[in-house]
Order: sequence, then structure tokens, then C-alpha cells
Amino acid sequence: MHIPVLYKEIIHALQPQRGGRYVDGTLGAGGHARGILEACAPDGQLLGLDVDPQALALSRETLAPYEERAHLAQASYTTIAKQLAALHWDAVDGILLDLGASSMQFDNAARGFSFMQDGPLDMRFGPQAFQSAEDIVNTFDEKDLADLIFRYGEDRDSRKIARAIVISRPLRTTRELVAVIEKASPRRGDRVHPATQTFQALRIAVNEELASVENVLPQAVSSLRRGGRCAIISFHSLEDRIVKEFFREQSKDIFNPPYERIYEEEREAVVKLINKKPIVASDEEIKDNPRARSAKLRVIEKI
Repeated sequence: MHIPVLYKEIIHALQPQRGGRYVDGTLGAGGHARGILEACAPDGQLLGLDVDPQALALSRETLAPYEERAHLAQASYTTIAKQLAALHWDAVDGILLDLGASSMQFDNAARGFSFMQDGPLDMRFGPQAFQSAEDIVNTFDEKDLADLIFRYGEDRDSRKIARAIVISRPLRTTRELVAVIEKASPRRGDRVHPATQTFQALRIAVNEELASVENVLPQAVSSLRRGGRCAIISFHSLEDRIVKEFFREQSKDIFNPPYERIYEEEREAVVKLINKKPIVASDEEIKDNPRARSAKLRVIEKI
């Protein structure tokens, strides 16, 4: 049985209760959702979303014993407000987002997410993405490609890599792209594989991941009832920074000082931070699942 990242921590953070309503916006294999449904038995309900049809098919199997309480849809978590309206749910008790690509997507060479296996340069989470990694690699000009690798991959060799890619076009497979990157940015000592950051950058761009996170956060907070919680797992600093800054801003009172008008709108804090520092995986979990090493969990509660 697949155990998802920070499983115990998520159940503890969301504190599912019988009769509650919950959202898993990134279903994956359905592991987190199964735990939530078990904890909110016998009558709690869950809305599960995923843009990946393969993930959705797998989660339907995982959640078959709870099908009367699980409402699953192939949709982006950026449509949470729309999906809740369709169910006539005015508010929910908990929301979970496990950001980034899943382990089963990385493990499937045909999806093109991993530089460790040969496959097509795809990297799309679902069919709604309007371009693939192959499209970006073969059509972006050198400057835009370098900017993309530097911004989303935070790679200092972005210009060298972009130049090498443009010279080597067309590139169709992950193995072809890895060979170009390795030549342009050779591995140094214990440094991570030189293709890591470029592959991350392409995946983020293909799926518009950062924009999606920025889009969903206000929806998530407004969808929570008082006392409801939102738990978000991120796997790289760019996502985590967006989540941290938004949660921090929502947890502060905003009032203008006397005789000054700094803010257009004044309000009291909307949420409280359950953990000021991110929750990370235990050494034991990292040993069993190395992918958990970079996971960071942040939790807020609606007030």
C-alpha cells in the first residue's frame, strides 16, 4: 500500500471529524484522501480533484470503499470554488494540496518527468496543458529559455544550457535533453545532477504551477468555514515562498495608522498560523521515501 508524504502529519493537521466536508485538490493515488475519509467516518464527505486522468482512475480504485462519500472530478485545484458550488457546499472543514508532480508520474517514463529514464519530452500533468516540454525546448528563443531555467530552476548555468539547447535542436526525448545539459553544465563533485533544475523549470512552466498556486490560495481561504484548516505540502522553495508569504499576510491585522492611509482596505486577520516553521518529514520517513526529504508542510486555520 502506497503511503503518501507526511501522511500522519496531514491527518493530525486537518483533524477530520465525523460529518465534516473536506477537499483534496491533488488526489494522486488517493492515499491522503483515504485517510481523511477514514477519519471522518461514518458520514464525512470529501471532494477530490486531479487534472491527471491516470491518477484519477487509480484514486477511484483506492477510494472505492468510500464511493458514497467521495466526490471525484478531473479538474484543477484552481477550480475549487466552482467545484464546491456544483456540490452546493457553502464552506468546508479542511483543504489539502500536495503540490508538484507525484511519485507515480516521475516513475512513468512515458510521462517525461524524470531525467533518469528515457521518454518523450512531455511533462504535462493533464490534457488541459496547452504546451509540452518538447514545445518549449524547441520553440522558445534562447533568452526566454534561459530566463525560464533561471527563474523556475534557479540554475546559474541557465544561459549556457539555453544556448546548448538551441544549438542542438530539435530535441524529442528526455535522454537527448539530458545529454545536452550534461555537456553544457558538467556535474561537479557532490552537486545534484545538472539536469535537475532544468527539468524542474520545464515542468513548472508546462503546468503553470506557480500561477496555479497563487490562484488557488485566496479560493482556499475563502472556502473554509470558521475553524476549518488548510494544509499545503510544497517540494521546492518557489512554491513554499508563495504559500508562506500568503499565509503570513492573511494572518495579520491590516489597519491604517492615525491620520494616514497606507492600505486601501482594512481588515482583521483572516487566519492563524498553526505552524510558523514548516513541518518536515522524520528521518524514518525519509529513509523509506527519499522524496519526502524536500517536503514542507504549512497549515493555517480560519478565524
